[in-house]
Amino acid sequence: MKRIVLLLSLLMGVASVRADYLLVPMDYAQKEHLKSYGIAYMVLTQGVEVEWLLNYRGGSFMFKYARPFEQEMIIRGVSFERISDGKSSEILAYVVSENVNMDAVKLEKAPKVAVYSPKNKQPWDDAVTLGLTYSEIPYDVVYDPEVLEGKLTDYDWLHLHHEDFTGQFGKFYASYRHRKWYQDEVRAQEANAQRFGYQKVSQMKLAVAKEIKKFCEEGGFLFAMCSATDSYDIALAAEGLDICEYMFDGDPADPTAQDRLDFSKTLAFKDIKLSRNPLEYEFSNIDTNPNRGVREHMDYFTLFEFSAKWDPVPTMLCQNHTRTVKGFMGQTTGFRRHLIKDGVLVMGELKSNNEARYIHGNLGKGMWTFYGGHDPEDYQHFVGEDPTDLALHPTSPGYRLILNNILFPAARKKKRKT
Repeated sequence: MKRIVLLLSLLMGVASVRADYLLVPMDYAQKEHLKSYGIAYMVLTQGVEVEWLLNYRGGSFMFKYARPFEQEMIIRGVSFERISDGKSSEILAYVVSENVNMDAVKLEKAPKVAVYSPKNKQPWDDAVTLGLTYSEIPYDVVYDPEVLEGKLTDYDWLHLHHEDFTGQFGKFYASYRHRKWYQDEVRAQEANAQRFGYQKVSQMKLAVAKEIKKFCEEGGFLFAMCSATDSYDIALAAEGLDICEYMFDGDPADPTAQDRLDFSKTLAFKDIKLSRNPLEYEFSNIDTNPNRGVREHMDYFTLFEFSAKWDPVPTMLCQNHTRTVKGFMGQTTGFRRHLIKDGVLVMGELKSNNEARYIHGNLGKGMWTFYGGHDPEDYQHFVGEDPTDLALHPTSPGYRLILNNILFPAARKKKRKT
């Protein structure tokens, strides 16, 4: 009997030694897709590398076993499998084999994350901050002062909150100019402009946009949603021009500005036609939303499938458990295809509407991603509405795209034998 007990103990000891990896599946078996990204981030903060298994079970994560990691996944409700070293090697061998559209990317260091957002309370939520908070990924809030003081060099990844870089205060004038939040925002923006020596908010916002562009050119990762996408490019194209009417900056806009826009300075868009009406809740013709004609129950966009081995960047950014993502609206909902520059990669589209929803490009040593719409789990978010409760949407495909971008700066392409 003593021999049997000893043998069982030895076998259990061997099993515990061999079962030394944790696999976090990201297919439909996962109950908490969004919190899984937070687990991967947490593991990286502990100096442990994570294998991102592209296209394997929805883009799963795998890392060495440690009891605190296991306990944390149990606490957060994340589905996982404890596997042996041999099984992990088997999975890696399969993923990197030439006959499957999969690959392994090693995540090495948790990126430092910043969200560009005003410090005063806004009457709307932001999907990225909601996603970061729910997944328990830490971030800092920066705004115009921090950007102009050169503090972006402290970060690897920057998200542009629902923002207007043109100096027209979101073009909320027609509907909200008498609201206290709007008036507070105007006063705060004008005070910042004066503090940094600018006569107009539009001039300060251009300086901020150029600093953000420099951040990306020097190797940073830029992510923007909703109006921060088109208003950013418009601000760059309108450098040296006045496109703001008198209610925004005290004097009329330059009537010749449209013909003098310089699209060589933009990241994503070309041939932009400005909305010259200050009472119109649009910046330009980039947005597909006006007269879009897409019903909510038909509003789905499709993610493109890329080669994991030859196109690892878009493959990472499109990891999901489905290729069809529920659409959602915003001040900028989608991008007209014919206004997107050559060389910009479209990763998600509503083909029937000739509408791009998710685009990506390179800039110097860095990269950027633009994602149309306001909140992937709130189809038509209105000013003043309560923020989305992501506990009700723990497997959201639309939010997964945001979190793919957050982990992306940690990635190093796994080297393969030639």
